[in-house]
Amino acid sequence: MTTRRHKVHTQLGRAAVQIFTANDRMNQILIEHLDPAAWRAKPPGKARPIAAIFTHMHNVRSKWVRLTAPHVKVPRQLNRAHCTPQQARAGLAESAARCAEMLAEALGGCAGRVEKFRRDGWARPWPVGPEMLCYMLSHEAHHRGQVCMLAHQLGFPLPIEVTSGIWNWEKLWKECGSPGGPGYDS
Repeated sequence: MTTRRHKVHTQLGRAAVQIFTANDRMNQILIEHLDPAAWRAKPPGKARPIAAIFTHMHNVRSKWVRLTAPHVKVPRQLNRAHCTPQQARAGLAESAARCAEMLAEALGGCAGRVEKFRRDGWARPWPVGPEMLCYMLSHEAHHRGQVCMLAHQLGFPLPIEVTSGIWNWEKLWKECGSPGGPGYDS
């Protein structure tokens, strides 16, 4: 995967890129440690399988990029019925890089082409700002919670080191190339 680095001129823009990168690392950690049998296991009721949740997360990111920053390369959609954990990890890494590029341009203070955040075709666009990042993170955190809960309900609980590890922001930031950690300009 190739990640283009843009000069980000504001602390908010740099933080947004690093936060979204750490956010994706959390998703990668869950997939890395998820029992392979849980990937396609049928959950109770009408809940979607874990594979469908991760492909949804990637596909929504692709939609955000397509609608908000169409000049940025839009990642290819993943097929929830056939996606493997390895394909999901690669797709999520690519869509995270494109979202980081979009955030850098939107919040980086360089008068980029991203002026509005378009969550969906039916939704009213928002001016770019911290709300854009918060919305994106909330969507992802919601689905990470679903994955952790479903894995447990299906009999494949994630180890405590994993569920606790996704809260260790200092370690996540270091793994993502920011040795200073949260609050220290990268």
